[in-house]
Amino acid sequence: MSTAIKPAWIALDWGTSHLRAYAMGPRGTVLARAQSADGMGALTLVGFEPALLRLIEPWLGQGTVPVLACGMVGAKQGWFEAPYRPAPCKPGMAPPITPPTNDPRIALHILPGVSQAKPADVMRGEETQVAGVIAEQPQFDGVLCLPGTHTKWIHISAAEIVSFQTAMTGEMFALLAGQSVLRHSVGGDDLDQAAFDQAVADMLSRPERLAQALFGIRAEGLLHGTGAAQSRGRLSGLLIGAELAATRPYWLGQNVLVGGAPALVALYSRALAAQGVPVQCRDAETLTLAGLTLAWTFLSETLQ
Repeated sequence: MSTAIKPAWIALDWGTSHLRAYAMGPRGTVLARAQSADGMGALTLVGFEPALLRLIEPWLGQGTVPVLACGMVGAKQGWFEAPYRPAPCKPGMAPPITPPTNDPRIALHILPGVSQAKPADVMRGEETQVAGVIAEQPQFDGVLCLPGTHTKWIHISAAEIVSFQTAMTGEMFALLAGQSVLRHSVGGDDLDQAAFDQAVADMLSRPERLAQALFGIRAEGLLHGTGAAQSRGRLSGLLIGAELAATRPYWLGQNVLVGGAPALVALYSRALAAQGVPVQCRDAETLTLAGLTLAWTFLSETLQ
C-alpha cells in the first residue's frame, strides 16, 4: 500500500473468515489491494470499524471516501444487517444500507443479500458475483456455479437471479477430512484425479449410496493400503458427485459458468465436462470486482 494512493471509492469483499479491500479508480481500475484475517466470524460489533481502518488507513486523506461492501458484513452477526431482497431480482441494482460510522473519512454502504422463500435459501456476497457475470455478459442465460464452503447454483435469466440452491459440500469435506474417522486416510493436499473421476461417476449413478461409500474410503485404506491422495480424491469426488446428482436440473442442458478459487473451479469443471457440459471458468475476485463496480455505478448516480 502507498500513501500516494487516492481512491475514488473503496470496494470491500467482507466474508466470514477474511476481509479483502480494493482501492478503486473512477472507472473501476484497481489501484491497490489489501486483505486481513478480520472476517465477520472473528469480530465483535465494536470491532468492525477499527478492523477496516487498520486495513485502509493509508488510502484515506482529508475528505470522505465512499466504501461499498458485500458479503457477511451485512449479516445479523455482522457490522450492520442489510435485509435480504427476495428472488427473483436484479443483482447490482439494489440500494445499499448506509450505517453510521465514527470516522468521518469513510461513508459506508453495505449491499443486501438475496433470499428465496421456497425452497428456503439465502445468499450474501454471491449475488455480487452474479452481478459480475451480468456486467461481463449482459445476455447470459444459464447457471452460475460458485463452489466453496457452501456452493451456490444460481439460475440467471434476463439479468435476474431467478432461483438458486445451496449445497454444504465444502463444509462437509472439511468436517469429514478433519474430524471424522476419514482424517486417518485423507491427509495431505494431493488429490488423485482418477479416483476423483470414478467417485463422481459412482455418485451420479447411485447417489443413495453416499454414506456407505464414504466409510468404504476408510476400509480400503485399512485392508488394501490405499494411499492418501487416492482416498482424498475419492472423498472429494463422492461429495461433488452427490451434489451434481442433487442439482442435475440446474446444469443438465444448461449454459454453465463456474467461478471461484482455481483448484475448486478445476474440480467442478472436470466433473461437469465428464457429463458433456461445456463450462466457462472465472476466478472469484474477477467476478466480485465486476459486480461491485456495477453496483458502484448505480450507487454513484444516486450520490450525485
